Amino acid sequence: MTDDTAIQRIAELTEKIGRLPRGYISRKNVNGNVYFYHQWSEGGVKKSKYLRDEEIAGLTEQIELRKKLQKELAEIKAGNKPSRETQAGFLKCTLMHKRTAVAELNLDNETGFIQKVGDVFVPEHLPVGVGMKKGVVDRAALNAWWTDRSIPASRSGVREAMETLQITDTKMLLIRCFGLSLSDQYWIRPENSDLSWEKINFFENDFSDDIGDVLFGADKDPDLLNFSSPDNTSDGNLKKRWKIIDGKRCLVKGGSNPYRQQPLNEVIASEIMRRLKIPHVPYTVTWNKGAPYSVCEDFISENTELVPAWRIIQTQKQPNSKSMYQHFIDCADALGIPDVREYLDRMIVLDYIIANEDRHLNNFGAIRNAETLEWLGMAPIYDSGSSLGYDKSVPMMRDGSEVVCKPFKKHHEEQLKLVSSFDWIDFSALVGVGERITEILSDENAKDYMEENRIRVIAELTEHRIRNLEALAGSKTHKQTITIGDEVGKNIAASYGDHN
Repeated sequence: MTDDTAIQRIAELTEKIGRLPRGYISRKNVNGNVYFYHQWSEGGVKKSKYLRDEEIAGLTEQIELRKKLQKELAEIKAGNKPSRETQAGFLKCTLMHKRTAVAELNLDNETGFIQKVGDVFVPEHLPVGVGMKKGVVDRAALNAWWTDRSIPASRSGVREAMETLQITDTKMLLIRCFGLSLSDQYWIRPENSDLSWEKINFFENDFSDDIGDVLFGADKDPDLLNFSSPDNTSDGNLKKRWKIIDGKRCLVKGGSNPYRQQPLNEVIASEIMRRLKIPHVPYTVTWNKGAPYSVCEDFISENTELVPAWRIIQTQKQPNSKSMYQHFIDCADALGIPDVREYLDRMIVLDYIIANEDRHLNNFGAIRNAETLEWLGMAPIYDSGSSLGYDKSVPMMRDGSEVVCKPFKKHHEEQLKLVSSFDWIDFSALVGVGERITEILSDENAKDYMEENRIRVIAELTEHRIRNLEALAGSKTHKQTITIGDEVGKNIAASYGDHN
């Protein structure tokens, strides 16, 4: 394309794009009725319009056309000529595990899905839970693993971010950052590329703040964005981003309305685990524009990786007659992960004390060496913020009937029956926990979210659960009970709805 032709085409595309609607179509379920809305940002202000049934199809087509034209415009401005693979609709690349070439992949250019798996060079380095049968990789399982690396569509603010980034699927962000993460060592190397682990990994190299800025609501020019960021591969539904703070890779994570309590809860959980000598990730709180954010340092290094419990249970088929707890134990034992039962005892006890409602199978797991594949043990406990009645009113907290539980049982009292031993608990170390909770929640910055009565009730209920636990631990009748009753139905992260 000549310069004159390019300029003319840019003018045409700009004019067409300007006439097409921005934004996206959202779907809301209200009392069993489904409603559709056109949502977009205008001058930094979020706007929404209810759609009648006859308006949905036409608007969807216009929005998709806008995105297609925006993509063409970006390519022309960048002066890039589509490669043969791009013209064919896929990107050919190699799945890498640090420096080890694992398998050949074809990725769809529009959706980011794995279209085809070619030669597999080192099967043992495939992601945990992705198997092979008669020399053929389970492509569905590999796609599920790949999808889990992408930002969930339910993440707070992600729709607006996708509009700014001019993408239709968050999996496309995986391709833009080569699938790199700060949780493991997997990445993709495009065909004929000279990229190396040393050049691009985020553990040793700086990364861009652009994607994190957009996910936190910044309005940026999509043509100037640097997509080299681990924020493209962060999971979970709460607003979060990675930052380099004093040379350390740190995860910054927000809270949900109406109380924004999760970041403060992380500090409380850290304090309880410190007292009980439970291995954990320490958290602090920072405030930005009147809102709290938890901050923790990455506990994974360039030599290790986190394997979530969800991946571990994929290594074996779960029989209908076996509980999820026992299935996880069996899978972990078969892999050779040490001290699993002791770890689960501590996690279950902690979650009872803080009334954790969201310990799903993707926010605990094990750590292994990324090169030797040696299992080092279970990961320190992290991500405990959705607890202590984080989204409940005082009457709801006092009632307690709506407190849910994960990952094994629906109710904490039932989950406590899975604990093999309480002998390790030093209850004297928990004296004064209520006062410490009151101190943390009474932060001057939190007064807009936390009323005095709410703080008092949270502290009282926590002290009450500790007394209950002490009575249970002192009972001579306690015996570990593993059944298939009261099993959790869906082990997925909580959805926190719209929040800023």
